[in-house]
Amino acid sequence: MSFKRSHHCGELRKADAGKEVTLCGWVSKRRDHGGIIFIDLRDRSGLVQVVIDPAHDDRDFHKAETVRSEFVLQVSGTVRNRTEETINPNLPTGEVEVVVKELNILNPAKTPPFYIQDGVDVDENVRLRYRYLDLRRPEMQRNLMLRHKVTKLVRDFMDAQDFLEIETPMLCKSTPEGARDYLVPSRVNPGKFYALPQSPQLFKQILMVAGMEKYFQIARCFRDEDLRADRQPEFTQLDIEMSFIDEDDIMTLTENLIAYVFKHALGKELQVPFGRMTWDDAMDKYGSDKPDLRFGMQLVNMNEALKGTQFKVFKDIIDKGGLVKAINVKGYSAIPRRELDGLVDFVGIYGAKGLAWIIVNEDGSIKSPIAKFFSDEEMQRILAAGKAEKGDVLLFVADKNPLVVAAALGALRLEMGKRLNLIDPDKLAFTWVVKFPMFEYSEEEHRYVAMHHPFTSPCDEDVDKLLTDPAHVYAKAYDMVLNGVEIGGGSIRIHDRNVQNKVFEAIGLTDEQAQEKFGFLLNAFEYGAPPHGGLAFGLDRLVMLMAKRPSIRDVIAFPKTQSAMDLMSQAPNVVEEKQMRELHIRSTVVKKEKEEKK
Repeated sequence: MSFKRSHHCGELRKADAGKEVTLCGWVSKRRDHGGIIFIDLRDRSGLVQVVIDPAHDDRDFHKAETVRSEFVLQVSGTVRNRTEETINPNLPTGEVEVVVKELNILNPAKTPPFYIQDGVDVDENVRLRYRYLDLRRPEMQRNLMLRHKVTKLVRDFMDAQDFLEIETPMLCKSTPEGARDYLVPSRVNPGKFYALPQSPQLFKQILMVAGMEKYFQIARCFRDEDLRADRQPEFTQLDIEMSFIDEDDIMTLTENLIAYVFKHALGKELQVPFGRMTWDDAMDKYGSDKPDLRFGMQLVNMNEALKGTQFKVFKDIIDKGGLVKAINVKGYSAIPRRELDGLVDFVGIYGAKGLAWIIVNEDGSIKSPIAKFFSDEEMQRILAAGKAEKGDVLLFVADKNPLVVAAALGALRLEMGKRLNLIDPDKLAFTWVVKFPMFEYSEEEHRYVAMHHPFTSPCDEDVDKLLTDPAHVYAKAYDMVLNGVEIGGGSIRIHDRNVQNKVFEAIGLTDEQAQEKFGFLLNAFEYGAPPHGGLAFGLDRLVMLMAKRPSIRDVIAFPKTQSAMDLMSQAPNVVEEKQMRELHIRSTVVKKEKEEKK
C-alpha cells in the first residue's frame, strides 16, 4: 500500500472541485447522519470534511462505522462543492468536501485523555504527560509553525547583514558567576566536570578576538534556577556579537531585526527606532527595569509633598533616607474595602510592610484611615502631587529600601492594570532600558556582584569610580523590553585588560581567582582584542509574546514543569549504578533510599 497523498487536508478550496485526491490524517470528529458518515479529517495544514456513502461502497462504509477520534486514515475520493446551506464559513475548506471512494485505516487509536482541540480545559500536567497529543492541537501546531518561521526569518536577516552562524561548545568549563550550572561528569577525567553553557558569552567574545567580527547563533542554554512561566532549565537564545561597534550600532541592528521578523511573521509594521529610557527612570516611574508601557499609572515620589509631615510611619522612613511613593488608580473610588485589604497582602509578597490608601469620593470628600494625620494643607499637597481627582484612589508604599518600594508598587501597578482592563492585548509597546548599574550589593555574600556579568563595560565617565564608588558606576548595558517582558539584553564588553582587572577587583576576585575562572578569555585578550559588544534575545519569550501565549511552555515542543520534570519521558530519572561507577560518582540519595528499604 502506498501512503502518498496528493494534497493536504487544509489546502482544498472551491477551485479544486472535481479533482481526484488522496488525503492522510487524523480523525477529528465522526458523525453519522441518516446512514451517511461524515468525518472531519485533520493534518498539520488544517481540516476538511469527508463523506462516506454506503451507496458507493458498503465495505468502506462499514470501515467508517468503526472509526473513532484520532484514528489515522488514508482516503481517496473526489472533491465536490457543498450545497449552499451546508457551507461552513468558519473553515477555510468549508465550501468543499471529499466524497470517499476508498478508505484505509492506517492505525486505530485509544480514546485520548482530553479533546484534541483549541482552548482545551485540562490540567497542564496532563497535557505535558501526553505531549504528543497536546501537540496535535491546532493552536499548539500554529505556535511551533510560528517559531519555525521566526527562526528562519532571523537567519535570513542575519545572513543579509553579513553575519556568520557559528556553533559554540555544549560541554564547557564551569564559571560560577550567575545561576547554578548543570554539571556533566567526565568519565575519562575522573573527578572533573563539564558544565552545560548558561550562554555562549565567553566563546562569542573569543570569536571577536579571533576576527570573526559578526557572529550569531541560535544557541541552547542551560540554567539550574527556580522556574517561572517565562523560564525553563533549557532554553534558546538568539546570540549576537559584533566588533568595532558602540551601543547605537547594536541597538539599531537588533530593532531592525525585530521589525523585520514582526512584519514577515505577523504582518505587523513596527515603528523604529524604539524609545529609550535609563534604568533609573524605569525604576522611578514604573518600579521595574522591564516596564509595561501599554498603560499609564506611573509611580509618583511623594517625599516632597510629605516634607515636614508628623505622620510617624512616613516621617520615620523619609528621615532615614527612604521613599514614599504612590500610584493613582483613576476612577476606582468604589473599590471594596475587602479588596483594599487584599492589596495589603499582595504588596507584602514583595517585601512591603503595609499599604496606605486615600480615596477621593465622587463628591470630593476624603476617605482614608490616615487622613486624620494630615492637615487640610498637607492633604491638598498630597492630592496635587498624585494628581488625584474626584473618583480616584491613591495607593502608597513606603520603605527605607527604595528597591522594596519599586518592587511592591511596580507589581501593584501591573495588578491594578490587569484588574481594570487597562492593558490592550493587541498593543506592542517596545522600549529600550539603558545605562544599568554596573554592580549590585549581595547581602548574602557581603560584596558587590556584577548586575549583568563581569565582562560588561562601565560607562567611560565612571571607570575611575570602579574601586572607589562601585555603587554609582553605570554600565554600557541595554535591554529590549516588550509589553513588560525583557526579550533581549546585552552590553558593550570590556576589551581593555586593565579595566577588566579593576572590575574583577571591585567584585572581590583576586588575580588568581580570575585566572582560574576566566583564564582562557583573559589570555586571549593579551593578543589584540577589538572593541566589541552584543545582545542575546530569549527566542522562547519572543515567540511566546508573538503568539499571545501566557507561558513559554506553549511555544517549546517538549518543555519541563516548574519542578524541572519532563512528565512525558519521566526525566530526570535514576540511572544504573554501573553508569555511575563509570563516571566515578556516587549518589547519596540512592544509597539512603536503599538503606531505608532494608
